[in-house]
Amino acid sequence: MTGERADVTAYDETAQVLIVGGGYAGLTSALFLSHQGVRTVLVDRHPTVSIQGRARGINQRTMEIYRAFGVEPPIEDAGRPFDTESGVVRCERITGDWNWVLDEETPRALPDLTAGRFVMADQRSVEPILIEAARRNGAELRFNTQCVSVDAYADHVTAVTDDRATGRRRTIRADHLIAADGYRGTIRQRLGIPHTGPGIIQHWVSFVIRADLSEIVKKRALLWIVVNPEVGLGSLLTTSVPDQWTVSVTYDGEKESAADFTTERCARLAKAVIGRDLPVEVLDIAAWDEAVGVADHYRSGRVFLTGDTAHVWPPTGAMGANAAVQDAHNLAWKLAASIRGWASESLLDTYEAERRPVARALAQITVRRQETRFGSEPGDEDVDDTLCTLGQRYRSAALLDAGHESVYGDSLEHRARPGLRAPHLWLDRGGDRIAVHDLFHDAFVLLTGSDGKPWIDAARDVAGATGVPLRAYRVGPASAGVDLVDVDDAWRDRYDVGTVGAVLVRPDGYTAWRCDAPAGDAAEPLAGALNAILGRMAHR
Repeated sequence: MTGERADVTAYDETAQVLIVGGGYAGLTSALFLSHQGVRTVLVDRHPTVSIQGRARGINQRTMEIYRAFGVEPPIEDAGRPFDTESGVVRCERITGDWNWVLDEETPRALPDLTAGRFVMADQRSVEPILIEAARRNGAELRFNTQCVSVDAYADHVTAVTDDRATGRRRTIRADHLIAADGYRGTIRQRLGIPHTGPGIIQHWVSFVIRADLSEIVKKRALLWIVVNPEVGLGSLLTTSVPDQWTVSVTYDGEKESAADFTTERCARLAKAVIGRDLPVEVLDIAAWDEAVGVADHYRSGRVFLTGDTAHVWPPTGAMGANAAVQDAHNLAWKLAASIRGWASESLLDTYEAERRPVARALAQITVRRQETRFGSEPGDEDVDDTLCTLGQRYRSAALLDAGHESVYGDSLEHRARPGLRAPHLWLDRGGDRIAVHDLFHDAFVLLTGSDGKPWIDAARDVAGATGVPLRAYRVGPASAGVDLVDVDDAWRDRYDVGTVGAVLVRPDGYTAWRCDAPAGDAAEPLAGALNAILGRMAHR
């Protein structure tokens, strides 16, 4: 797949980034990159969005990211059909007794910690929103288009694609390629990058049915786990469409295949899950493998792995799709920085350094949670969802003086420290209530206290001299005439730099550097920090 030979291919078109795969990882990569003006082309072999209601749980961190890109309102609307759902049930059939494995009301809003609200919205509802937003930003999205081959060179990537409807073949030259083609995708395999982990641990078939269960389901759970002799291990999920449900069952891959699950058999299994012989229409059938593994590398030259291509684990806890979005968020600004020339290419190495340890930690957590819910002896879960969601910590060359070693600490840190997500603040900007993470999306942001005017001036000068997009704001009480009013008086405790220090936050909302007070000319330490973070020079 890679080659040292000269590329003499004739190209039909060029792109700065080519994305292969149109799931969450691919679509959000297209959205985030196009938002920053990167010329992006995405290809996906599927003709349209699947009606399978996968990946329904969108956690607070992901919604916080979506907020900054303007897609939070429609996604929240897409989740309205799920607003009354809570808890996890284990039963022999839906018409039988329900054992609530997880019954507590997990808070969906954490207003002291984030503006993002946990939303239940399935992939069939959210993907069209992401598609529209990416296209509105100028991304070229081509569905029903197969990526036939990829060749990577030292300075570019070429790919051949086929339009499956018209048969038209294109050759695309791109500066970089994002492989978002899934666990079974061919790009990672051709690169020779293995997934380290147990691999496939269970085969599943999921089918969407139409059935009236209004007289049976009086309270909507997040998930029904169904175990009985006819079904084996199965589950039932709601969808965003009334009277449509998703049934999933496991099967032994050594004895049968996904092709054995005919429409008639799926209808029988659905009735066995429900526990009643009632009218069932099977609308769609899809097979998938439950697997555990993390790619040994996230980068091979100009090719980057994201989402399921980079990591897989069981769906329990809704960590997979959220990790895919957060992979894309971490990578997109770094690609934009490198392409636009305000960062060294070495910055791109920090994507793997930051996101791969998170994937390894989440894989272990999710497997443990899966065993708790689906094992023969269900027990109490010991996972702190808030810490898992908001407490992911990074270490890399793009963070200065990070003082931690592990992905997670014992508890959620509420102060601005390098390598940690910037602490939440509610702010007033010219009469509009915003969250501090609304500021982080296309530029570095320097936050300083009410007496930090030297930092404001320095940021203007440094941005002009370096070409790095950088915005600066003074934060404090309204009486101080600041740019952003600290609504809850939380700035001092959470950012811990007084009225004269400053905190530099990356475009992905992670604290990169802090300084308690300017030493002489504020431009010098700020420029030094930015240059070090972006790989332009060593930091003193």
